Amino acid sequence: MKTDFKGETAIVVGATGAFGQAIVGRLLNRGLKVVAVARSATSLQALSETHAGVTPCVADISDDSAIEAIRTVLDGAVLNSAVRAVVHGPGVGVAGGILEAPTATMVDAVNIKVGGLLRLSRAADSFLTEGSRLISIGGHYGLEPTAYAASAGVANAALFNVSRQLSLAYGDRGITAHVIAPGPADTERLRNVAVARAEMRGCTVDDVLDEMKAESSISAFTTPEQVAWAVDMLIDPEATAMTGSTLMLDSGRRRGLP
Repeated sequence: MKTDFKGETAIVVGATGAFGQAIVGRLLNRGLKVVAVARSATSLQALSETHAGVTPCVADISDDSAIEAIRTVLDGAVLNSAVRAVVHGPGVGVAGGILEAPTATMVDAVNIKVGGLLRLSRAADSFLTEGSRLISIGGHYGLEPTAYAASAGVANAALFNVSRQLSLAYGDRGITAHVIAPGPADTERLRNVAVARAEMRGCTVDDVLDEMKAESSISAFTTPEQVAWAVDMLIDPEATAMTGSTLMLDSGRRRGLP
């Protein structure tokens, strides 16, 4: 049977995005309260009105001010319970290939993915307990570089390294760190990537999407629901052995070994 985490809390950064909304729903079903973090107060309000058990937290994870903003909300939301899961899933800007990607966009991507994870973990640190999880949503481009998504590739590669470092730093406290690396998902962000590729190559967006599907051994995109399933699995006690590792949800896109 699944462990019931009733009364405990999860934090989800990027909660109003496609992945975030699916993750929030899944965590609520496990009995967790959710502190939902995003920049848009309007989107957070809509999410909290849709789901009972959601506490909104307006914060920009790319800025150090997010540490205090999240910590303040946790002081009121957690009470005497533990933070069972910290889920870091913000998106980054679409920058194109490495030769033309603006350096500012590249730097911003690393700041959001890596800096954001560090800010989030520092905000939650005093609320973490043995068995808590630090879960980041990365992407397979961090391990399988492409000529068209430089910012995602560089930022996610750095995220894998930082998550492993966090697994070492938190190990003595029984806190584990994990990365989920989905392949492309049919979301608004993916369509922005497809538009950029299509403009570069002079073809249609549908042509690009079809080619991206063909990169998968099962000709499929990863879904937000599949990513939420992985988060759900990682909060189980048995997932402790996976600390520091990256869980590939790329629908069979990775070609390298291991």
